[in-house]
Amino acid sequence: MDRILECVPNFSEGRNPRIIQQITDAIAAVDGVSLLDIDPGAATNRTVVTFAGSPEAVIEGAVVAGRMATELIDMSKHEGEHPRFGGMDVCPLVPISGVTMEETAEYARKLGRRLAEEVGLSIYLYEHAASRPERRNLAVVRAGEYEALPDRLKDPEWTPDFGPTEFQPRTGATAVSARNFLIAYNVNLNTTSSRRANAVAFDVREKGRIKREGDGLTGQIVKDDSGETVWIPGKLKAVKGIGWYIEEYGVCQVSMNLTDTEVTPLHLAFDETSHSAESRGLRVTGSELVGLVPLQAMLDAGRYFLSKQSRSIGVSDAELIKIAVRSMGLDELAPFNPDKKIIEYVLRGGDGTGRLAGMSLRGFTEETASESPAPGGGSVSAAVGAFGAALGTMVANLSSHKRGWDTRWEEFSKVAEHGKALHEELVHLIDADTEAFDRIMAAWRLPQGTDAEEATQAEALQAATRHAIEVPLRVMKVACDSMEIAKQMADFGMEASASDAGVGALCARMAIRGAGLNVRINGADLTDKKQLAIYLAQAEAFEQQAKVAEEQILAIVAQKIS
Repeated sequence: MDRILECVPNFSEGRNPRIIQQITDAIAAVDGVSLLDIDPGAATNRTVVTFAGSPEAVIEGAVVAGRMATELIDMSKHEGEHPRFGGMDVCPLVPISGVTMEETAEYARKLGRRLAEEVGLSIYLYEHAASRPERRNLAVVRAGEYEALPDRLKDPEWTPDFGPTEFQPRTGATAVSARNFLIAYNVNLNTTSSRRANAVAFDVREKGRIKREGDGLTGQIVKDDSGETVWIPGKLKAVKGIGWYIEEYGVCQVSMNLTDTEVTPLHLAFDETSHSAESRGLRVTGSELVGLVPLQAMLDAGRYFLSKQSRSIGVSDAELIKIAVRSMGLDELAPFNPDKKIIEYVLRGGDGTGRLAGMSLRGFTEETASESPAPGGGSVSAAVGAFGAALGTMVANLSSHKRGWDTRWEEFSKVAEHGKALHEELVHLIDADTEAFDRIMAAWRLPQGTDAEEATQAEALQAATRHAIEVPLRVMKVACDSMEIAKQMADFGMEASASDAGVGALCARMAIRGAGLNVRINGADLTDKKQLAIYLAQAEAFEQQAKVAEEQILAIVAQKIS
């Protein structure tokens, strides 16, 4: 697994595109860094930049960015709606893959030290990188913002973790952290009153609002026995929020940071904000995501809103994303392009669909018919298997929506979810089969001049051959599993779609037999005959299982359609 960190620096400049471009161009020029997103805001006078790469490359990119921000941003002249205390205001590191949170915290400390020593910034560490418990919370670290820094830096309790301890008017201070993936999320309200927007924010954010006597609005602040202010917690854990007016849109927003989406997911933040707004005579008109969002957050939101409608959630990822966007109005202020807003899609250049699977049906057919040896029977077997699994999924989705079967929607939705997972894997295997063939060809092209080179090539050929057998075996296994979906839907699904379940079974059987041929022809080149015998026994078992299942399913279908 690749070791990937994400870095999301926030710069106190959102109005001068030339400054923003100079900073982001410097980041993009760092070898090994992928610039994922640039999100400037004029009202907040703040730009959120997202980039990712190997830990070493990301740290270098952050140092370069800090140096450019120091040269270009003068905090003594900064004004904006968002809390801030530095030109490079915050610079969190987020583990994406192959890196633990503990490792990320060490990288954050390394980054903080470099920003102090090489750029001259006053650095505070927060969240998982914090040097002491009272500095974990960013709001506490940044309390009083830039304007409070001159006095705060004189307090020994607030000496920076790295860098200058005296006030620097031009650069202010920078907060560096290791944290979980944070979703910056704004919910739009049909009001221009920032006071009312703040009231909604106080309702939902974890910190809540200060408790007051009397009507709770104008009375004296309530203190506890130790003289500390008493707070009334909000509805949502792991949520920070404020209300503000955005002049460029002419509306107020509840601006939230969702710091742990396993505790409070995106869709719950939207719904609770909507409930609070409605209780105060306001209405939510839409929302926006600042920066990138994990794919899982969007899929969970799509499933949540479909479930509220008692609709099957076993639909494509694209459909789930569309439902999420429409339900939360994520396209109200600007178009929502999944390829540019979902982090996994940005990193891999799309939704992960392979070259062959991404073709039109005509394009795939013509590519198969061409003089190229791949795609061949293996990819076609996977494609036909995907069609079979998709047909079973279709019957489940139709059955979940059948008039009079409203109480059974969850039953069919679970079947559809299983079917979706199967046909998605078979779609992936379309390209995997061709890639297996390419690996064999690459092994044949290795140098063969010396004994060592010939040994290396022979080893590579055997590894590629094993892979070229295991891919069609996986096609057989997944297609066999899909026959259970077809059987369930032939037996218990809509009778009008029984023939579709039957065709799904026929497709699965063809995929299994076709993939079995691939196993046998590729196995001829495997020198490990003991392993080959195991592969062939597995293939034979799948074929026998499919034969029995096909007969059972077609018997059920024949009874239904007669």
